[in-house]
Amino acid sequence: MGVPSHGSSGLSSIWIPRSFLLLLLGSSLLTPSVYQPLLDSLYASLRQSSLFTASTFETWWTVVIYAIIEVTYTYRFARNPQLRLANHTNHGTASPKPIPKMRRPKHRMVEGLTYISPLLLLDLTLIKKYAGVPVQDMVSSGNYHLSSVTKTIHGTFLAPTLHNFTLSSPLQTRRALPIVPPTSRELALQLVSSLFIYDTLFFAFHLSLHHPKFASIHSQHHNHREINPQITNQLDIFERLGLVLLANFSLNIIGSHVLTRTIFVLIFVWLLVEIHSGMDLKWGYDKILPPGWASGSKRHSMHHRVGNRYYAPFFNWWDDMYEWVCKRRFEKDMSNISEST
Repeated sequence: MGVPSHGSSGLSSIWIPRSFLLLLLGSSLLTPSVYQPLLDSLYASLRQSSLFTASTFETWWTVVIYAIIEVTYTYRFARNPQLRLANHTNHGTASPKPIPKMRRPKHRMVEGLTYISPLLLLDLTLIKKYAGVPVQDMVSSGNYHLSSVTKTIHGTFLAPTLHNFTLSSPLQTRRALPIVPPTSRELALQLVSSLFIYDTLFFAFHLSLHHPKFASIHSQHHNHREINPQITNQLDIFERLGLVLLANFSLNIIGSHVLTRTIFVLIFVWLLVEIHSGMDLKWGYDKILPPGWASGSKRHSMHHRVGNRYYAPFFNWWDDMYEWVCKRRFEKDMSNISEST
């Protein structure tokens, strides 16, 4: 079974999502007033929701979104052998490879608890600090008296603050939110910027995990017969926490709005599952973006096969630069060897 050829119809159909993305991004940046009534109404409703104002919202939101997206991709992976990258190496001379053993949801409770537990611990013990929230509101959400601590508690996320634990308030159960919703321009710029920042940070983090000193941490993620959507969360607890904390830092360092964070989770989880999907998808994000920009499932699948290339999760620029540096270093070493002989 060879690589599926999408042909001219496939090339033309990719302009459907590409045009939609361009229209959405362009209008969000250039005409934010068009979207403001919708954003005002949506955010006003969310601020009134006890679920959205709960300190644990983002953790549970991430779990739900991951469950929906991963199950969707896993179902497609199991039902469409012609899409699986592992079958593209057969070149039509062999039957499709058997589907790797997939874990059912009931057998993944330990994985879920391992992911959720440390995040819930942080949610329930630390005050949430978001851009656009007055320090007084943060202090109040943490069960502190305003008069005594406003000068000692800082609003920056770089200075974490423990909840004031008392019998009447034993845990940090709510989070203070900005009063004003973001504009569509702010949303678009924050989403794009945070994804680029995360891609940069995780490239460095991922590269370090392939160093022999840290290989044991990352080996669990590469322990599989064929890459598939379930590999996305097959991580050592240290690596999983690193992934989450880097994503949080990428959002916080640019002062992202809480609504930006909520939408970021959707995009972030989708991209993570897609690069681990093990499938060549007709509308993969690497095909929607301009050629050469995005890594996609093919590059990440190759990383899982060879282990010494393609460390960036979403985009190509850092990997291309790294390979260029490695090539120049190799050429220089070879030149020095030739000169010495």
